[in-house]
Amino acid sequence: MTLRDQWNRPLGTLRISVTDRCNLRCNYCMPEAEYTWLPRESLLSFEEIARLAGVIASLGASAIRITGGEPLLRRDLAHLVSLLRALPAVRDIALTTNGTLLAAHAAALHAAGLDRITVSLDTLRPERMQAMSRSAHHRDVLDGLDAASHAGFNGIKLNTVVMRGVNSDELVAIARFATERGIEPRFIEYMDVGGATRWREADVFTQGEMLAALGEVFGPWIALPTADDPAAPARRFRFADGTVVGVIASTTAPFCGDCDRMRLTADGTLLLCLYADSGQDLREAVRGGASDAELALLIRTAWESRRDRGAEARLGVPARGALVELAGLRQDPRREMHVRGG
Repeated sequence: MTLRDQWNRPLGTLRISVTDRCNLRCNYCMPEAEYTWLPRESLLSFEEIARLAGVIASLGASAIRITGGEPLLRRDLAHLVSLLRALPAVRDIALTTNGTLLAAHAAALHAAGLDRITVSLDTLRPERMQAMSRSAHHRDVLDGLDAASHAGFNGIKLNTVVMRGVNSDELVAIARFATERGIEPRFIEYMDVGGATRWREADVFTQGEMLAALGEVFGPWIALPTADDPAAPARRFRFADGTVVGVIASTTAPFCGDCDRMRLTADGTLLLCLYADSGQDLREAVRGGASDAELALLIRTAWESRRDRGAEARLGVPARGALVELAGLRQDPRREMHVRGG
């Protein structure tokens, strides 16, 4: 029997954050100079993560995405992949990474059983990456993409967060760069989630504007059907010249009605929405000796009680600004996007 929430949404995907730390400081996610980190002793071991993933997969979440922070900062990540690959109910394992460390790990991740990789790249200009992310490792990201391809990964995707006046002039160039390499580009609206302390509605470059800008070069577009994966966050579009892009319009066109995602933070907090105020502590239950059946009951109860439609609720907020002010994030770092896994 499929596990369903209060809006009849099935559980299908588990996003696992393996660390809250990141080696970039992107201005749409981690713009501040200093951060409060989760205590290292609070982080789940890979064996604890795999155990919880197995329980959650048995309830219906057969697709897993590993995130961070930057997940490749967690040592021996390929070992976690191998543990997840051994779970009989898991059919797909994906990784989202900023790519700066990928070149050294792509082959081991592929050998361990990782199915897919998504790399974040917000600009093709090294000097702009320095301005956007305080990083001089642009070349490393490109090398990571090459290494992923050489390792045998198919269906690599490229994520770009688009900000008006910052990198919104690069959509065509990024689409061409990705398509020429057999990579599907995905453009993401700037979101007002925890961590985006400088978010302004005026900085959002909308899905409509993205399609218009791309259409000026690639020709008219059509929306592709979503039947293969209606819960996927990206809506895909094909332009007249054959270029295909995905757009994640979480800010202006939320897809809460189709959301099948559950999130597990690096310290074992179960979250049912990126915008949720709080979550369920599973670490204490795991370390306190709870059985798999007891863990399953906790998780089942949480999902069946779920009513979250966070992105839709934000549409109706007057004078919309940042979701959480900096002082609130200092008090509860679990509200940061880099803790929740994006």
